[in-house]
Amino acid sequence: MNNSRFINWFKFSSPAAFYPLAGKIWLWSTVITAVLMAVGLYLSFFVAPTDYKQGEGYRIIFIHVPAAWMSMFIYVIMAGWAAVGLVFNTRLSSMMASALAPTGALMAFIALWTGAFWGKPMWGTWWVWDARLTSELILFFLYLGFIALQSSIDDPRRADRAGAILAIVGVVNIPIIYYSVQWWNTLHQGATIKMGGESSMEATMLYTMLLMTVAFWAYSIATAMSRVRSIILEREKDTTWVQEMVREGKA
Repeated sequence: MNNSRFINWFKFSSPAAFYPLAGKIWLWSTVITAVLMAVGLYLSFFVAPTDYKQGEGYRIIFIHVPAAWMSMFIYVIMAGWAAVGLVFNTRLSSMMASALAPTGALMAFIALWTGAFWGKPMWGTWWVWDARLTSELILFFLYLGFIALQSSIDDPRRADRAGAILAIVGVVNIPIIYYSVQWWNTLHQGATIKMGGESSMEATMLYTMLLMTVAFWAYSIATAMSRVRSIILEREKDTTWVQEMVREGKA
């Protein structure tokens, strides 16, 4: 029984089998994103109480923090897919890594951009070479480097291998970002949501933050599924199953 289930799931490692599944995941993720984002933004700007220290300006954290979290999480997942593709030479794994990179870069950009808008009223400056900010900027450049490196190599296989090496090496930056506020004296505040202890956030703020995080997560899944479907069609365009889909108008 367990072997048959494993075989059923293993078949999705094939781009042809994963393509329709990715379409279904995209649909549900898009719906979840729309619902949670609408509810989360309403709670962020109209329900969550005003912070007694930072006033109304703190509300940008409901976008800034989930984007920062996702920028790190997506990179780890992207590097994981890239490593699997490099070790086992699986086509779909490398495609997934390529599909995740643009969304990860977007999340890193949003984190940096919103952080600047948050930092101006709180710190009196748009940017400082703070350990947390600098390491997040490096993450953004790692994403851009991964995308640029793959785009500069015509052979997809060679591009996947080169990108995988860069992605794997860049993983070392993730713990630096996460622990930077503990390792160095920085302007950036420490974590208010702790895995092993109580959060210092008010309950409504906390629930709103978590809701927005799930919304960003769903958005990341939706965009990755949409993009990987495009990559599959591009790379598999000469295969029979893609040509049949094109003839039937299903691609």
